[in-house]
Amino acid sequence: MEPIEKSIEVDAPIQTVYNQWTQFADFPLFMNGVKEVIQKDATHLHWRVDLWGKEEEWDAVITEQEPDIRISWKSVDGLRTAGTVRFYDLGDNRTQVRLAMSYQPADAIEKVGDALGIVDRNVASSLKDFKKYIEQRGVESGAWRGEVHDSRLRPRS
Repeated sequence: MEPIEKSIEVDAPIQTVYNQWTQFADFPLFMNGVKEVIQKDATHLHWRVDLWGKEEEWDAVITEQEPDIRISWKSVDGLRTAGTVRFYDLGDNRTQVRLAMSYQPADAIEKVGDALGIVDRNVASSLKDFKKYIEQRGVESGAWRGEVHDSRLRPRS
């Protein structure tokens, strides 16, 4: 699997940034190539993306989720991908978003794209677009503050 690590500083409070990231259905608004993300339940997502003119779909499970700290996931079928996005409070209503992910190119076209750094640039561009999206909005479009551990929703006490 090919590793990608990117980070960006966002001019918004950590809770706002984290809350927006939990709104997976909004990802097509700022993520290059993402056509649709359907949240089936608290821990399961269905992704539909356009990779170099070819549509790919897969299901993923959220394996760990702690409000204002991190969200981790892995695919369970289709395109092989896994990763973690972490959130760091920088003070003065600034947040660092750090994304570490990996994916397995499925065919020769994806392998060439990876070798040319296209996926790496798309991830960096998507983070910039996320920054612009949340900074222009000023508020999150929604929030989910639950916790997930070992791919299981942790009941609220």
